[in-house]
Amino acid sequence: MKQYFAAKAEYPDVLLFFRMGDFYELFYDDARKAARLLDITLTQRGQSAGQPIPMAGVPVHAYESYLARLVALGESVAICEQIGDPATSKGLVERKVVRVVTPGTVTDDALLDERRDTLLLAISRGKAGFGLAWADLASGRLRASQVPGEDALDAELARLQPAEVLIPDEEGWPACVQEARGLRRRAPWLFDPESGRRQLLQFFGVHDLTGFGLDDKPLAIAASAALLGYVEETQKQRLPHLRSIAVESGEDAIAMNAATRRHLELDSRIDGDTRATLLGVLDSTVTPMGGRLLRRWLHRPLRDRQVLRERHHAVQTLLDSGIDADLRETFRALGDMERILARVALRSARPRDLSTLRDGLTLLPRIRALLAPLDSPRLQTLAAELGEHADTAAYLQAAIVPQPPLLARDGGVIADGFDAELDELRRLSTHADQFLVALEAREREATGIPTLKVGYNRVHGYYIEISKAQSDKAPVHYTRRQTLTGAERYITEELKAFEDKVLSARERSLAREKLLYDGVLDRLNQVLEPLRRCAQALAELDVLACFAERARTLDWNCPELREQPGIQIERGRHPVVETLREAPFEPNDLVFDDQTRMYIITGPNMGGKSTYMRQNALIVLLAHIGSFVPAARAVIGPIDRILTRIGAGDDLARGQSTFMVEMSETAYILHHASEQSLVLMDEIGRGTSTYDGLALADAVARQLAGVNRSYTLFATHYFELTALAQPGSGIANLHLDAVEHGDALVFMHAVRPGPANRSFGLQVAALAGLPRDVLKQARTRLAELEARAQDTPVAMNAPALDAPQQIGLFPPPSAALEALAALDPDELTPRQALEALYRLKALC
Repeated sequence: MKQYFAAKAEYPDVLLFFRMGDFYELFYDDARKAARLLDITLTQRGQSAGQPIPMAGVPVHAYESYLARLVALGESVAICEQIGDPATSKGLVERKVVRVVTPGTVTDDALLDERRDTLLLAISRGKAGFGLAWADLASGRLRASQVPGEDALDAELARLQPAEVLIPDEEGWPACVQEARGLRRRAPWLFDPESGRRQLLQFFGVHDLTGFGLDDKPLAIAASAALLGYVEETQKQRLPHLRSIAVESGEDAIAMNAATRRHLELDSRIDGDTRATLLGVLDSTVTPMGGRLLRRWLHRPLRDRQVLRERHHAVQTLLDSGIDADLRETFRALGDMERILARVALRSARPRDLSTLRDGLTLLPRIRALLAPLDSPRLQTLAAELGEHADTAAYLQAAIVPQPPLLARDGGVIADGFDAELDELRRLSTHADQFLVALEAREREATGIPTLKVGYNRVHGYYIEISKAQSDKAPVHYTRRQTLTGAERYITEELKAFEDKVLSARERSLAREKLLYDGVLDRLNQVLEPLRRCAQALAELDVLACFAERARTLDWNCPELREQPGIQIERGRHPVVETLREAPFEPNDLVFDDQTRMYIITGPNMGGKSTYMRQNALIVLLAHIGSFVPAARAVIGPIDRILTRIGAGDDLARGQSTFMVEMSETAYILHHASEQSLVLMDEIGRGTSTYDGLALADAVARQLAGVNRSYTLFATHYFELTALAQPGSGIANLHLDAVEHGDALVFMHAVRPGPANRSFGLQVAALAGLPRDVLKQARTRLAELEARAQDTPVAMNAPALDAPQQIGLFPPPSAALEALAALDPDELTPRQALEALYRLKALC
């Protein structure tokens, strides 16, 4: 318990897995917490201060499943191992914390989502904004950036979705940071830019940070140093696979804030059904590392036209040649080389990691042969980055058995013939039976005792057994080892020597294997960087082959990226809706140019307005990750942002109503949208009264069309807004058709020029199942309101309906209020107060 308390004092805020034989034990509050979280038995061990010590434990051989559950719940765990040898230790075995597993630093395969990056993020702040640094230890990627304000920080958090966030322990952090998953506060001095600079220079072994693009970014330097310090503190070792740091600039990518990512449902939905997301439809990658790269691309669409054109050309080349299917079939035999190499660098790779790496390297000649005849600059670059690794593959082939065991400590990992000493030790272990049979036959003949036996038990080792009746014939060089009821057991010098040799052979064999296994890891670390480049190239090839497969299967076409402003989409479709629905999808066009910067879209609920808007945003996004798009033709000019305001929802945690959320998102769009931004606005102003809502919608539309001049799709039920489409305004009307057929309403889902003539609200309500009495009453009221509207024509600056005036937040002045204000309650007698009450009543 002294050992436990010493280790726990170092890590008071995390659960401590304390190794005791075949179990990791937890004590006191750790035990109570683990028993609750893991549903394991809470027991007791001994006493402290007269009270039993709470204890809970998990078996060492199965601890990873428990660890995975704890990490998924956001817990961190310190692993305290027995680092001494129980066989040679005098007294207690020495124990030491060998690593701390946190949600952002996990590298074990069993603890990771194979198709999602597990990121550790550090954030610093200063007058210039915020510095960010993030690492994926499981793949060895390290990135940094600086952002100017809270809005940009919120957008980055939504993009990265880190598993753990490090910040200085200071007040005043934005809500988006305080609500981040896995938030961990650290000492502020760990985020000092100057000491951070020295720390980075030492870590990377360089004289300056100019080569990384960090030299003029002190906040990013501070965040990077804090992150690396935390990783070294938790991993208890150097990090050889983090050999460089790349700086990401916001100008290189199309910006999307958190609301836009949520509204477009890129990889998640509120209902949790990931199949009905863009990633769910797009991701047909074969390898886990390809799936992770695709997710990164999807969340960071690029603005670099040259990179995108090379990707589009590569996809077209794969389609024309038809080898994408052969590539994908070859990739099925690939493992997650990216994460395997990270574990090699951290020296935590298991035997099956090495066999998977070996098998993957043997596939490289076939992949290069498939790519060799293709006329694509990007594919040829990737083929070159695969590199030549025949020597490494041959080395692993010689070193590792074809089907190694799960754990190196079990032995049987190193192949026969790789090491002569190990082969000899194995022969001693495996051929012991032959020696014993020969010894038994020889001793029977020498002693003349036909019942003599040579045997073995774990307590006494090897022995020669002679029955009691024959024991007087035992030779003098036999030494009695054990006496039984009906027999005597002996040992000889020859048998004792053999015993010492055989019994130590297994132990020495395992020790030799461990030494050789460490040597294999050393050899791989010498060629780690080219192997990592190879893995990255394989991941990109997997994504490009995925794009080709999706284009062929879903009938997508190559977009055209132009330098001239504008967007022209012919027969565009929504990639998710089209894939998931059985009925044919109605394609629609979209044209933005200098003459038309905004479309006012009207039509019935469920008519397809939101689908039409989203599909165009997704087509633009797909074009900017290098994918083909669901359209007959797409010509797209420069785009700097995609901004959306779609749907309704409150944010109770921040105390924001539905309308407040709507206005906050609208404000963000108006402050950030430019002439190169694509903006989707759906039902602005519907969260408040008719007058306020119409006025706000009108003002927002005018601002976007006249000041921001963004490419804007503006869906609304305020038909008054259709009057904005005047010559020279840059605004045009579109509507989605619906047709009444008897009592049924048929949605055509076709986009037509001009405004809609009605909204079909009551018909949609009937489809939703409203009671007939309610619908009947609504029709009667609608007829009355329409009659009033015909008697009083509505102008753009007048309310749509002859409705009662709104009740203001503050009542107008009145005689009763003036009389009440004149009263001084402290000066009134009870009788005077009663008389004043009657006077006020009369005034009302």
